[in-house]
Amino acid sequence: MGKYLKLISFILVALPLWLPGNALAAKIKVAGIYTQPIQQKWDATLHKALLSLSEKGEVEYVFSEKVSNTDYIRVLREYAEAGVALIVGEAFGISRDVRKVADDYPEVAFLMGDSFGPHGTNMSVFDNYIHEPCYLMGMIAGTMTKSNKIGMVGGYPIGEVNRLFHAFMAGAKSVNPDVQFKVSFIGSWYDPPKAKEFAYAQVESGVDVLYAERAGVVDAAREKGIVAFGNVNDMNKEENGSDVVVASALWHMESAIGHAVERVKAGTFKAEDYREWTMMAKGGASLSPYYEFEDKLPAEIKAKIVETAEAINAGSFTVEIIDEEPKSTF
Repeated sequence: MGKYLKLISFILVALPLWLPGNALAAKIKVAGIYTQPIQQKWDATLHKALLSLSEKGEVEYVFSEKVSNTDYIRVLREYAEAGVALIVGEAFGISRDVRKVADDYPEVAFLMGDSFGPHGTNMSVFDNYIHEPCYLMGMIAGTMTKSNKIGMVGGYPIGEVNRLFHAFMAGAKSVNPDVQFKVSFIGSWYDPPKAKEFAYAQVESGVDVLYAERAGVVDAAREKGIVAFGNVNDMNKEENGSDVVVASALWHMESAIGHAVERVKAGTFKAEDYREWTMMAKGGASLSPYYEFEDKLPAEIKAKIVETAEAINAGSFTVEIIDEEPKSTF
């Protein structure tokens, strides 16, 4: 009897979980594959969203972290062979190989961070589109600087970082046409000491406000007695930023991944660009609270932020997406 139960279990697992009308899709198997430790905030955002769905009973979630690009395709194929219905991961730098895997497993849904468009019938893509709250932060920063010099420290000059810097700069310029910017990239996604040193150098050049795209910048701002703005996660609460981080541009992947899971369950998953699901109107991005700065910011700028956010969500104001590398202006 035991062997028959095992056979039945195998058949149920092997059935494509995203066939139209499949009643077995009440809970689907989802795998996350991350190139960094899940504590790294980009991957942590994906992990947090999937954990939330798992806790709600929507998915059965497994994951692998610290998977190098040279090992990524092997891990991707292993999960596909294991019968997962949806794989969430990242294809930056290995997009061509990931697409081949998606072609080899048409019954599996892929939702991958990628700079290129969707592929085939089953590979959807997403990226970090939190440029809208970055614009709002820039508006605040433009009113706070006294030297009219703002510093920005990022990881690499790639699209997902560049668009955030450009939006931040545009927001600052919208309220303060005289503001100038110092832009630096540290050549790493996680090197707090290096980011801190770059921030020190920017302060020496005269900046009195910092945009902390990378970890380590907030510590420099604290030591130098200036304010900072955070990125992706809530750096006021999560990176010792109290009394230093005015606000953070937050990234939320619950809406995007939830949409993918719903599509898989309904049998309607297809290759799509999930850009809109990572933006403000669909809950994919937001501006954090002001915390200790709530009563320090002028009522006028706070009202302007609310007005602009409402216009963004309504579609009557668009923050331009510029993926080209930003340059220092002084």
